[in-house]
Amino acid sequence: MKDTRIALVQMQAETGNVQGNLEKIAGFVAAAADKKVHFICFPELCITGYTNKKGLLKPEPVPGPSAEYLSELARRYQMVVMAGIPEASPVDRPFISQLAAFPDGKVGVYRKTHLGKSETAAFSPGDEIPVFTGETARFGIGICWDMHFPELCTMLALEGAEIIFAPHASPRVMGNRRESWLKYLTARAYDNGVYVAACNLVGSDGGDKEFCGGALVLDPRGNIVAESFSGKEDLLVADLDPDPVNNMRQKERKVMSDSLYLDFRRPELYHKLTERTGKA
Repeated sequence: MKDTRIALVQMQAETGNVQGNLEKIAGFVAAAADKKVHFICFPELCITGYTNKKGLLKPEPVPGPSAEYLSELARRYQMVVMAGIPEASPVDRPFISQLAAFPDGKVGVYRKTHLGKSETAAFSPGDEIPVFTGETARFGIGICWDMHFPELCTMLALEGAEIIFAPHASPRVMGNRRESWLKYLTARAYDNGVYVAACNLVGSDGGDKEFCGGALVLDPRGNIVAESFSGKEDLLVADLDPDPVNNMRQKERKVMSDSLYLDFRRPELYHKLTERTGKA
């Protein structure tokens, strides 16, 4: 990992207003470029707005119009741009996808693998856990509910991720995001020796749903690097020091505190994890 500057966006996304949401995204990307950001992450389903009511969101293919729009932004401003869309799937339920557009024009995609109970009727789960390579760091993505599952982040870290971006669409009824995130996102960062960077939708969706916002960056020891819980749209910029990650991953560690816990796992003891169905 090299010196890395990231940006996280708290954004209000009006459901169904794709063009307006994309124009807003472009404005934030331009502002981030002025700050020489390497990666920018927007919230879950920010391009269409978030709803779990089946049939209200228009799925898009990848590649497709929104992917091409993000790709052009990434090329123009020379940064990785991550934003969420409902992606067309082989069945009538789309994926909740986070696109990752790169400066060379390529567009990667992560499809939410763990769906919340209220999402299963409207969306399909993804089945892959990709790790992407940017100019200064390797990264993975976990979308909202995904981040409650330790195995996902462990897989990303084992595959070389140094940053895990966590876009959310958490409504206000879910309560204080800071209080909640510091309980489990801290553990995801600390246990896996990675930076975790989360952001959330904020404000009204144009209908009856309100999102509480929030942006948070945690270092590989679970310390807060940067945060914003302003309750309004904003751009949070943070500089990530590569030393904590690199020191943990070097073969000859100078001190015990640089240990990467994943190196000391004993997978032969964990076989029951794959045998359980999740049912009591």
